This record gives sequence, C-alpha cells and structure tokens, in this order.
Amino acid sequence: MHTALGGSTLIGARALGQSIDPETVNRPFKRIAVEEAFSTPELMDAQRKLLADKPADEPGFTQFWGTLMDSMGLWGMLKEAIGAPGALGMKRMMDLGDERLEAMDAAGIAMQVLSVTSPGVQVYPAAQGTALAQSINERLAAAVRAHPTRFAGLATIAPQDPQNAQRELHRAVTQLGMKGVLINSHTKGEFLDEEKYWGIFQTAQDLNVPVYIHPRVPAPDMVGPFQKYFGLEAAAFGFPMDASLHALRLILSGVFDDYPKLKIVLGHMGEGLPFWLPRIDKKIALFQGINPPRRKLNKPPSQYFHDNFYITTSGMNYEAPLKLAHEVMGPDKILFAVDYPFEESEEPVRMLDNAPLSNADKHKIYQRNAETLFRL
Repeated sequence: MHTALGGSTLIGARALGQSIDPETVNRPFKRIAVEEAFSTPELMDAQRKLLADKPADEPGFTQFWGTLMDSMGLWGMLKEAIGAPGALGMKRMMDLGDERLEAMDAAGIAMQVLSVTSPGVQVYPAAQGTALAQSINERLAAAVRAHPTRFAGLATIAPQDPQNAQRELHRAVTQLGMKGVLINSHTKGEFLDEEKYWGIFQTAQDLNVPVYIHPRVPAPDMVGPFQKYFGLEAAAFGFPMDASLHALRLILSGVFDDYPKLKIVLGHMGEGLPFWLPRIDKKIALFQGINPPRRKLNKPPSQYFHDNFYITTSGMNYEAPLKLAHEVMGPDKILFAVDYPFEESEEPVRMLDNAPLSNADKHKIYQRNAETLFRL
C-alpha cells in the first residue's frame, strides 16, 4: 500500500494563515479517492440497446452518448467483446482488478471508493433499472471482498421505483457492505426534491450513509440550449449545471429540515456552488420576500450547504478552485477524488501534493474525511 507525505511547505501553509499540527508534518497518510467510476458488461450492453432505440424521453442521453459512441466507433468493439479497449477506457471502466490496481499503485492511491458510471440505471424502465442495480451491487460487493483494503463501494439504486430503491439501499448497506449510495442526478427529468423520493433520504439517514449526487446530461426540459455545441451538455458545462441545480432544489425543498442528519456529497469541487453561496442567500431572500415559498426554511441556503454537504476534488485539478473551496468549506468538508477512468490519477495527486495547504489539512482531504464520512 502506498502512502504519501503532504508535499506542502510551512511557508505555503502560513501564506493561507493556517497553523501546522507538528504531529502530522512528518506523518504518512493514505490517499483515498472517492469518486471512481466503474461499469459492468450487463450495464454497457443495456446502454447499447437503449441507445439503438433513441428514447424520446432521454434527449440528452440519446444525443450525447449516441454521438460519442458512434463517432469513436466504440459500439463495434462492444458487439465483438464487451470491454475491448477504446478511447473512453471502456476496458478500464469495467476492470475491478489488476489494471485498476496498477493505475492506483502508479499514483500512490491506497483506496478507491467505487460507484457506477453516469447515467447509471436511471435511464431504464423501473423494473429493468431495479434489476440492473441489484446485479451491479452484487458485482461491486464481490470486487470489494476480493480487495477489501483497496476498494470500497457506493450502492446503485433505481429511484424510478422509490420503494424498491429504499429496499435495495438497505440491502446493499446492511448485507453487501456498501458505504453509501450514488445517484446520477435526475431520473427522467425528475429531481430528488420531489417528495415521493424522500423515503430514500430517510433510509440513508437511518443507515447513517451519505448520498453522492453525481451529474448527468441535463434534464429534457433544459438540455436543448446546450446541444448546439457538442460536449457543452456534458462535463464541459452541462454536468455542473445539472448537479448544482439538483443540490439547490434539495436545499429549497426543506428536505434537510426533515432529515437534519442527511449527508450529501457533490463532486467537482462542489459543482461551482462554493463560489455562488453569498449571492444565492441574498437573492433567494429577496425573491422569497416577494413571493413566499410554500415552506419556509429554518436557515439560509448556504447554512444547509455547510451543514449537510461535502464536496470532492474530482476532475478539478486546479489550485485556484481548491483554495476557494478550502476557504469557503474548510478542510473538514473536502475529500480527494480522481474521477478515474475519465481522469488520470497522477495529475490530481500532483495538484493536491503541491497545493499551499498544511499537511494537517491534506491529511484530512486525502484520508481522514473519507474514513469518517464513509466509515471505512
């Protein structure tokens, strides 16, 4: 198992006005990456078949993923043998063994917290999505059993069947050992602030596990303006718009007043929300003063974000957003992530190793926060 020292200097830490814990300066710590994607042959085959049908209720999924797979010639490889190597790293996506471990070792990453790749099972009819979620969780649990010190897992559920989603979350945590659940944002255009989904939050709170809200291509009623320029609807801009909107809808719905111990994780340095929090508070207060909401919140939006949310560094390998997130959220609410295999592991490690943060804070971001939140 690889360990790493923080790599920051006392000068860099003092520049941010931080104190150095002398006990952690020379203490090695693990790197735990918490948003690391995988897929299964069954899921990839289901995606291939669904895209062939061009479902009208999934215009973002259909156009983006269909164009991507067609333009790269990846469907042919899937038809011949699920897992053939390709530009998207499909083989790496489905590998839960030696190749993934070698990539982790090369970057000095001790553990990955694995979760199903976007859009997961949420683009399928309810019964199919539920069955796929069950098979994905079984396969992930087997990988964790095979490498218990290297892998941990987040459950997959199908919110399109809320009651079965609750049951599967409970089974995945209590029987399969999952450390939380990842939901790929909206489900056919519906967000989790709709009260029919709140039983999922009740189950997560009862089990004391976090809910990771991962982005996907925006919902059908908002994706159109993104689609003029290919890729804008995805990680370039659409993904963070989708996930940040989802988070704000959750906050404004009052779900955290009902479930105050609920923990939500957002990737990609908080999907931009740490930058916007003061303006969100000011403008929401203004507009709710003009048109009072159905339900009055107990706190301003930013306070729920501080109290109930954690953010990760996935895919944001840049010092400036890290420094902003660190200033806004503090070191106890930030977790390290790579976004493997969409991102290579070395760059985010290098960024955080060299960031002007104290070793004590790097220890939290790399290791301690993940161990606490996911109970590793």
